[in-house]
Amino acid sequence: MARTTGSDGEKTEAAIREAALGLIARLGFEAMSMRQLAASVGVQPAALYRYFTTKEALLHALMLEHMERLIASWGEARPAHGSDKEKPAGRLAKFVENHIRFHLARRNATHVSNLELRSLSSERLEQILALRSQYEGELRSILTDGQREGVFQIDDVALTAMAIIQMITGVIVWFRPELRLSEDEVAANYHTMTMRLVGAEA
Repeated sequence: MARTTGSDGEKTEAAIREAALGLIARLGFEAMSMRQLAASVGVQPAALYRYFTTKEALLHALMLEHMERLIASWGEARPAHGSDKEKPAGRLAKFVENHIRFHLARRNATHVSNLELRSLSSERLEQILALRSQYEGELRSILTDGQREGVFQIDDVALTAMAIIQMITGVIVWFRPELRLSEDEVAANYHTMTMRLVGAEA
């Protein structure tokens, strides 16, 4: 079977990204060396720079991929236009569930994206923050619609959105599949808590 052009390079880049996420989540960005990363992947250190020009460029690429996938994931999960679930309560329920499931499946990427913003230069930081604002704007829009329709009792939409994001992202800190709650049960419980937070029926 003929080898697809560039397939080995794509596999190597994917391996570099995966190994980097694990090392940065465990050691921190500053503590991780490119030599460690190369050894983890099984390549020479110089080979890393064929894919990422600098260590910071690698970090930025990881964060960019995480945010782009998160936004795309919500785009796919968002209730269809005209459906009952498109109403604010239904959209909020789906937003919470999708957010939790997305991040539980990507624990290392979430840790890196949340803890290493300080390691980005200002221009790269602005790009990641803009994507975050775009994503969180989806939640603010849901809350604003619910507030306007009287189904949510909210005093401050922006503050409530921040509280919800912090709460549902924090699941990755403590959740372990072998403990008493399954992923489905966690999603259901956080849905109930979120609805209480916005003053709506669960």
